Amino acid sequence: MYLAGSNGTGDAGFAPVDHWPHHYLDEGPCQLLVTSPDQRIRIGWFGDDFELWKITAAEDAVSAPRWQATFNHVTPAEIVAGLTTALAHDHADAADGNGRFLASPSLYWADAVRPLTDAGWVRDGAAERSTVEIIAPDGQAGVLIDNRLSGWDDETVTLWAGPVGWGTRAEAVFTARTPSHLIAATAAAMTDTAPVLRERHQIDRKVEHLVTLTPVGPAAPQIARAPTPLDVRRTAVTQAVHRAARFPQTAADLRVMAARIRTATSAQNRSSNSAHALGTRPLASPSVPRHSR
Repeated sequence: MYLAGSNGTGDAGFAPVDHWPHHYLDEGPCQLLVTSPDQRIRIGWFGDDFELWKITAAEDAVSAPRWQATFNHVTPAEIVAGLTTALAHDHADAADGNGRFLASPSLYWADAVRPLTDAGWVRDGAAERSTVEIIAPDGQAGVLIDNRLSGWDDETVTLWAGPVGWGTRAEAVFTARTPSHLIAATAAAMTDTAPVLRERHQIDRKVEHLVTLTPVGPAAPQIARAPTPLDVRRTAVTQAVHRAARFPQTAADLRVMAARIRTATSAQNRSSNSAHALGTRPLASPSVPRHSR
């Protein structure tokens, strides 16, 4: 899924916060801004920029952001949904006015990427000093944690997927004070094996050989089979029998009833004769020895 790229819309990323206020902007690079009801969480969609998403959280509506997450134009919106889903839950649980979305990050970098290590992603021993890089089993995705930076707005965690290139590498970047559980929620979305829907032209040719493509389409309509002459006769007989059984009125109905009576009587006689024959047939005695020629 992390190699699927963007489908050109942010529907999947906005779905978890669909009930929040939406602000459509005519001027400036941000085309759509979705905010929490108290405007402390802001999710911006920059439809024409390289950094397609910018998500921030602040202590109140007019304060500077505590942290920021950006997703580039190649990142699948389904990965963004990992973060927006966690933000929606955090905001709903913020009874005391603070909310986990403003929590301090863990002192241990492993907490932010635990979904990846649990899924079998492994640490790259060739990473630069004071950095940690964890790579997916297929080598096509990873996370880079930069421990050399210390400013609150420094970009310290980068989730990436796909070959290096403007149109092939997806990147999600988090600043230093981003709560660890929010990075982990985004990372968990990268391990999701559920398929996503894309049009073929939306998959970059450089990664097409790295993904599994399964054609989908509307089910073929079922064409009704024309009834055969035998079907027509069977239907007519069945209807006639039912009609005669309910209220025989015509000579044809009486003939149908008579035929049914004769058929039933014949079947009973055959059954009785068979039972009588079986009852009078002498049974072979197991004590009598059999003789062969």
